[in-house]
Amino acid sequence: MENNNFIEFKKERDLGAIITDTFKFIRENWKEYFLSILKIVGPVLLVGIVAMVFYLLSMSDMFEGFEDNPDNISGIFSQVFSWIFIMIFVYVLLYTLLSMTSLYFIKSYIDNNGKPVFSEVKANVFSNIWRFIGLGILVTIVTIFGFMLCYIPGIYLGIVLSLATSIMVFENKNVGDTFSHSFTLIKGQWWNTFGVLIVVWLLLMVLGQAFSVPALIYQLIKMGTIVQDNDPTAIFSIFKDPIYLALNLGSYVFQFILYSIPLISTVFIYFDLNEQKNLTGTIEKIENLGND
Repeated sequence: MENNNFIEFKKERDLGAIITDTFKFIRENWKEYFLSILKIVGPVLLVGIVAMVFYLLSMSDMFEGFEDNPDNISGIFSQVFSWIFIMIFVYVLLYTLLSMTSLYFIKSYIDNNGKPVFSEVKANVFSNIWRFIGLGILVTIVTIFGFMLCYIPGIYLGIVLSLATSIMVFENKNVGDTFSHSFTLIKGQWWNTFGVLIVVWLLLMVLGQAFSVPALIYQLIKMGTIVQDNDPTAIFSIFKDPIYLALNLGSYVFQFILYSIPLISTVFIYFDLNEQKNLTGTIEKIENLGND
């Protein structure tokens, strides 16, 4: 059955069309899309929020400890770094699951003519999570190494490898083949890919910062009030302020959700480049003419 609202991924697009169709996809599928993310990523996101709360509380204890209990500073430092380690582990898992859920949702959307099936998305996510973690570790190491070489190689590699997750999902390649195919696919199109991603990320930065304004305003007002008490260490008590915590956690959750937008853009970029080089979508249409 034909879906009139179906967005065709497998075709060439210019920069404007990629950005427009990214937001169109979200507008027309936001309920199913974000509900799928919430069901799969939600439990880990909750753990991440709890870890962040305890991290901020331990930061407050650390700064207060300089004044009240300097002999126990080493213990407080140990507690802070423990929460940092936990947060790093949780956030790696969190963003891995978000990337996988987003991409496998789109795959199910394409395979089912605009009607994604959650059971398919969930099964694909949990059956391929270790491949994604392996790919993520490889991409991170290579990109960091590139940034150590005067930044420019890191930027180049970051743009190239932004397509890696899409290649793994839509071509079902292993980690090594995915890594090498990223360079093949983007050859001759690096600047176009860079242009799309930089525009999308600039839009997200503006939106993300706008949502951070309430927390920043409250922080400035609170700090101004605390400074009047002539106790410089009291300024760190803001980390225990429930309103400050709520505003910052809300800002983080919102920015986390925004992160799914460039993931969708990279899928459109992937299919645009794949169509230019392999005509996959065109060949499929020709093959399906007889079936129609």
